[in-house]
Amino acid sequence: MTSRKNGIRLAKRLDEVGFSGIVQIRNQVMAMRGQGIQVHALHGGEPFFETPDFIKYAAVKALTDNQTHYAPSSGLLPLRNALAEKLARKNRLQVSADEVIVTVGGSQALYAAFQSVLDPGDDALIFSPYWTPIGDLVTGAQGRPLLVPTATARRNGIRKTLEQFSTPKTRAIYFNTPQNPSGLVFTHAEAEEVAAFAKERDLIVIADEAYEDLVYEGEHVSIASLPGMAERTITAFTFSKTYAMTGWRAGYAVAKEPFMTALRKIVLYSTNGVATPVQYAMMQALTTPESEIAARREEYRKRRDLIVKALNEVGCECELPAGAFYAFPNMERISKNSVKAAQILLDKAHIATIPGSVFGAQGEGHLRFGYAIPLEQIEDCIAALRKFLA
Repeated sequence: MTSRKNGIRLAKRLDEVGFSGIVQIRNQVMAMRGQGIQVHALHGGEPFFETPDFIKYAAVKALTDNQTHYAPSSGLLPLRNALAEKLARKNRLQVSADEVIVTVGGSQALYAAFQSVLDPGDDALIFSPYWTPIGDLVTGAQGRPLLVPTATARRNGIRKTLEQFSTPKTRAIYFNTPQNPSGLVFTHAEAEEVAAFAKERDLIVIADEAYEDLVYEGEHVSIASLPGMAERTITAFTFSKTYAMTGWRAGYAVAKEPFMTALRKIVLYSTNGVATPVQYAMMQALTTPESEIAARREEYRKRRDLIVKALNEVGCECELPAGAFYAFPNMERISKNSVKAAQILLDKAHIATIPGSVFGAQGEGHLRFGYAIPLEQIEDCIAALRKFLA
């Protein structure tokens, strides 16, 4: 008979799943602000602007029109039709509404993708540095993350490097472009190399396109649009970055069968779909003129150019990110240990950043500076950084 002491435990699959280091930094910042300390907050990943009013009003109208009942767990058909149209127009993906599922943010789309694809003992290739939760999503599916150094892959060849790090148990590749935390944008040719490797090894690609509308140099390539890739790719999208809807938890995934059936099961038995008024707001967000999206992108470009120039001027080498809204400078002049560097910068200059090591070993020595904040706040941060490093 199992004793009560031995019987009360967590499922073993959670043993290796941790909490995001980003959340821990956020908690520190909140505590400092609670003590009345001014903090230059460059640790976050939220747009600098608020959700546009016309999107908010769509949710309010849905509420007043009593659109508060259950929606189909896969999403309202008019929304999925609108998403299919957007995918054809912007991503060169020809899909039906049945190949689109609405999710609670891009995070649920990624969670469902890994749960749909990985069996216990499977390996997943992840270009690194990488968005922190991805490793835990793989581990939570009882898989093993295999970190592929992005810099090495770009220098030595994508396919050659993937071959070097792949194993007989490799089942999937996580492909994020533009990348968080580095802002790297994979080129069309590099995406083709990943696609060729996936087809050659019969692998599934889990594509994360959260920052699809934030590309400053080059072009955004949806890997599922390449020949032979639609049937082996699950693509996750979010409304968080383009439309400043982080708190709405609005996202979607695109996939062919058999993956779509699996995604539907996971969404059905976890959240049973996305809140109905949120889906009406999503439909309204999709009507945003491309000119407005482009104008916001130019605002991000101003912020990028300002902070990268300043970082290089104070001796913190930083490449110009081609996309997203993060700078990823080398901060070894403060400390080679990125956790120590981040803590010193927070304690001494009250500048909050994210240690590069939380994004994988390949991020060590770097800090992530999020520049999706008002320009005057970036200028204040630069002044504090110059004073500290003087």
